[in-house]
Amino acid sequence: MDTAKSLEIIRTLANGVDPYTGEEYPIDSPYQHPQTIRALFVAVQALERVKKAGDWQRQLPDNAGKAWEDEEDQRLVSAFDSGKSSKQLAEDHQRTASIRSRLLKLGKLQL
Repeated sequence: MDTAKSLEIIRTLANGVDPYTGEEYPIDSPYQHPQTIRALFVAVQALERVKKAGDWQRQLPDNAGKAWEDEEDQRLVSAFDSGKSSKQLAEDHQRTASIRSRLLKLGKLQL
């Protein structure tokens, strides 16, 4: 089950409604107890954070967070020396703004 569907079900439960029938739970139902409702809303908030983090992660370039290999370092230095911008280097290497950090480490940029 995906996060979006889980959120939908838990939100419905937190509102005191059976997510499958659409009927309101009776007042003596455990789903109507104030602490249960609070717990369900905490679960909703946690799942929203998980979903947001997953959405953010999917937007990162393919190589973001991966270790650099010597061959990639050499290609980076060569492209940098030929005048490519940090933005273009990041696109070429499927990296984030970490390109600047890598160039610093390789001695190509100064602080």
